[in-house]
Amino acid sequence: MKLYNKVNKEELKDKLSKSLIERQTLSFYAYAQIEDPKEFRDQFYLSLDKLGVLGRIYVANEGVNGQISVPQSKLGWLKESLNEIEFLKDIRLNIAIEDDGKSFYKLKIKVREKIVADGLDDESFDVTNRGKHVSAEEFNALTDDKNTIVVDMRNHYESEVGHFESAITPDVETFRESLPIVEKILEPHRDKNIIMYCTGGIRCEKASAYFKHKGFDKVHQLDGGIIEYAREVKSKGLENKFRGKNFVFDDRLGERISEEIISYCHQCKAPNDNHTNCANDACHILFIQCENCKDKMEGCCSIKCRDFKRLPKEKQDILKISEEFNGTKFGKGRYKAFKGDKDLDQS
Repeated sequence: MKLYNKVNKEELKDKLSKSLIERQTLSFYAYAQIEDPKEFRDQFYLSLDKLGVLGRIYVANEGVNGQISVPQSKLGWLKESLNEIEFLKDIRLNIAIEDDGKSFYKLKIKVREKIVADGLDDESFDVTNRGKHVSAEEFNALTDDKNTIVVDMRNHYESEVGHFESAITPDVETFRESLPIVEKILEPHRDKNIIMYCTGGIRCEKASAYFKHKGFDKVHQLDGGIIEYAREVKSKGLENKFRGKNFVFDDRLGERISEEIISYCHQCKAPNDNHTNCANDACHILFIQCENCKDKMEGCCSIKCRDFKRLPKEKQDILKISEEFNGTKFGKGRYKAFKGDKDLDQS
């Protein structure tokens, strides 16, 4: 029984790039009680692998969180397969906005303690008493009210490239880190409407319930997150209040929601919103890089990384044990804290 992929990553990527099969990128989540996550994971892997599904899925006692790509020809079969699982029956599949279907190159399903790491004790509050779901149209109407506070429940490297007008964008690296910070920010606004949003809705499911437990009464959450909002805006001809790009956790690293570019290249400061990971695998820090800097720096975040990447692999293996890079020193997406190389312009 095949329960894990064991093929080389580069071989899989090459195979996918040459494939003519049309694929679609989807995301979904469901909170549910899963008694045996390991058993569920194995059976889920078998049913999805059979359909040629690729992607990353987390399974825990509290439910499932998945981002996948599926062959267009198998989409109907995928829905049938999901409908056979009671808590996934008729589950909404968030469809990617900008997508060539090559967002994932293998199927990976992992058992986790939680489907989103939040650091919360779920026994201490009612996780089902969540905020009121609002549609794109309702979201726009509420945000026209001056007594409404909009909160981005994503991380700073996500909101850096795109967010809603006038949204509070906490400077955090993790969802767990954001909860106490957001609570402190919201404290003076207890009497106002509070709307939370995230990529597809999963973080707001838990966050809205947590903040209601903390005594905030007028808590709302954007139904389906940014992904569903973008679809509703387009299909219904609504005003688009999202500015920039929606960060996504697959090989695309982003999908454009509006034509505005609200961020800049972390190296030359030119307007840009394309995330990349440093091409030096010993660093691999996430940062924003324009095409000019990408060519000049060979996809690296610094001269040090570029020069290291040019070394023979044998020498890299020896040096990377003791060398420090931006990815060693800074957390995910914290490249903006790096002041840059003095010689960058001369390179």
